[in-house]
Amino acid sequence: MTEMLKKNRRLSETLREMGRVMVAFSGGVDSAVVLKRAQQELGDDNVLAVVVNSELFRDSEFDAAVKFAEEMGVRVHQTEIKELENPNIVANTPDSWYYSKKLLYSHLNKLAEEMGYPYVLDGMIMDDEEDFRPGLKARTEEGIRSVLQETNFYKTEVRALAKELNLPVWNKLASCSLASRFPYGTKLNKRIVEQVNQGELYLKGIGFEEVRVRYHDNVARIEVAADKIIELLEKREQIQHKFVSLGFDYVSVDLRGYRTGSMNEVLPEVSASAEQKLAANA
Repeated sequence: MTEMLKKNRRLSETLREMGRVMVAFSGGVDSAVVLKRAQQELGDDNVLAVVVNSELFRDSEFDAAVKFAEEMGVRVHQTEIKELENPNIVANTPDSWYYSKKLLYSHLNKLAEEMGYPYVLDGMIMDDEEDFRPGLKARTEEGIRSVLQETNFYKTEVRALAKELNLPVWNKLASCSLASRFPYGTKLNKRIVEQVNQGELYLKGIGFEEVRVRYHDNVARIEVAADKIIELLEKREQIQHKFVSLGFDYVSVDLRGYRTGSMNEVLPEVSASAEQKLAANA
């Protein structure tokens, strides 16, 4: 028996023990595997997909997640949280990730209690333990079950299982809160969040699927896959024109290319301090 088969069997056992679950569904590969496996083990009547919208996620991603869950045949509940009404999130410090997840998970728990679901599941995986993830503390505090972590799944295994389950998102790129585009200490507001959002949507529309627009006041720092940088430079005039129209004065290209979490790279001491602070407040 392969290791992944063993993990998948443990996942089956874990889900069956729960009986009835609510799944925080983003439409990404991790939560899609959780939702599909819960559906397989517990049946449509015992599974609810909850899709949460926020000012820090794109409406298009929310709509796609709702459609995807509906196509899977499970019941879907649409809801919303107001992250930019929370001063701890607006402050955009390393701690803000904790408050963001705390807001999400407490909202889901309230829904679960109202709707009669004893368990709320998320899509966190083992890889999430290796990054700066203050959200893990919020997850533990709120009693959310990360069944893929509990059964020791890593991203490569999740993608392989998703492909085996014929989930169309098996190779989907990871998405993240738009807050990740801003340096820590830059206070968030709807205007600058939408400024970055529109910049990324434009770049995606002209062929750059892997892209981040990092906000540095009047400067946009663009990250694309390393092998796409030359193509980006070939389109520099139209990109410059578009980004100026969005309110940026200058546009730069990150020569290291696209990578997730690049805003954390320059702040190891701040990140470590934040982790210590979170642990002290546990």
